[in-house]
Amino acid sequence: MGTMEAKKTSQYLSFKLGEEVFALDISKVREVLEYTEITRIPRMPDFMSGVINLRGGVVPVVDLRAKFGMPAAERTINTCIIITEVEVEGAQTVIGAMADSVSEVFDLDASQVEPPPSIGSQVRADFLRGMGKHDDQFLLLLDIDNVFSLAELSSISETGADTA
Repeated sequence: MGTMEAKKTSQYLSFKLGEEVFALDISKVREVLEYTEITRIPRMPDFMSGVINLRGGVVPVVDLRAKFGMPAAERTINTCIIITEVEVEGAQTVIGAMADSVSEVFDLDASQVEPPPSIGSQVRADFLRGMGKHDDQFLLLLDIDNVFSLAELSSISETGADTA
């Protein structure tokens, strides 16, 4: 009985898209912003809402509903942009992810995480780290690094460069 038996606990930020509750590893979250005006840029992929100015830097904003094939929703007072740091093939990129609402930051023990469901979710299984349970509610644990491919991120940065 040594320290090797200690359970790994991670912190997550929970958010909603429609009726589904998702969670992001807090280490991938920089901040949460109130919904702000998004500048649309021509020739961006459908799931890209546009860009925002974040303290002088241009940050692309993804509509997670569109990325996951969910129906569009009207913006509300709770609509927010989660600023995330995404790693694809070793490159770090800052991306804003639009969510219907953000709930809370919570701890989740590794024993509370199960493999992602193969059916029953609108989200591709490779976009998920697993399923978690918090306060008697199931959460889809998003693997934000797998949500975007290098080609998608390249097209975003090229489109942004065309407008500079």
